[in-house]
Amino acid sequence: MTVTDIIKGRRSIRQFLDKEIPKELIREILDEARWSPSWGNTQSWNFHVLTGEALKNFKEANHAALLEELESTPDIPMPESWPDACRLRYNDMGRRLYDSLGIERRDTEARRKLRLKMTHLFQAPCMIVPTIHRENAIEYGLLDMGLIIQTICLLAHEKGLGTLIMAAAVQYPDIIRKIASIPAERKIIAGIALGYPDWDCELNQFERSRASVDEYVQWVE
Repeated sequence: MTVTDIIKGRRSIRQFLDKEIPKELIREILDEARWSPSWGNTQSWNFHVLTGEALKNFKEANHAALLEELESTPDIPMPESWPDACRLRYNDMGRRLYDSLGIERRDTEARRKLRLKMTHLFQAPCMIVPTIHRENAIEYGLLDMGLIIQTICLLAHEKGLGTLIMAAAVQYPDIIRKIASIPAERKIIAGIALGYPDWDCELNQFERSRASVDEYVQWVE
């Protein structure tokens, strides 16, 4: 595959096969991803990799927290508002996702079940948790994090794996801190679900969309 093939072929995976990933393969991805650029080569990232019993415990605790409707307290707050163009794209993606499962807009119970399914990371056998030290300037730190997370996702796709970058996985950071022994001085950025894609699942088949170049590029000559 060319770089272009990998970039265009990668997609967010929302159902994984019941198949473990060799630890050596996960390590290979992270070893190659460390060559991602960062501000001043500070390499401000750190990762905790959850598999096996640790991941099982996380999924169960995450599921229970959502069932109990506990207040979420993510280290990186979720956006409360969007510019109109972003909001419309976000809503369009949600529509495509629910339409792929035949879930109607008013079917709140079906939507709730899908959200509960998210707490189990769509059955992913691995979750990579990127963190950043609280002393790092968050603006530059998140730029670095975005770069290496993208690299991880592209490398995974190249090696036959799939990923899903999930804010929903880190809504209850205290759960992850306890299970993964993440120090309090590190902010939890997101959860990266990693596994072998189930290509027969409708959630991995719906047509994706992107804004055209003319929508977001201004030529200055």
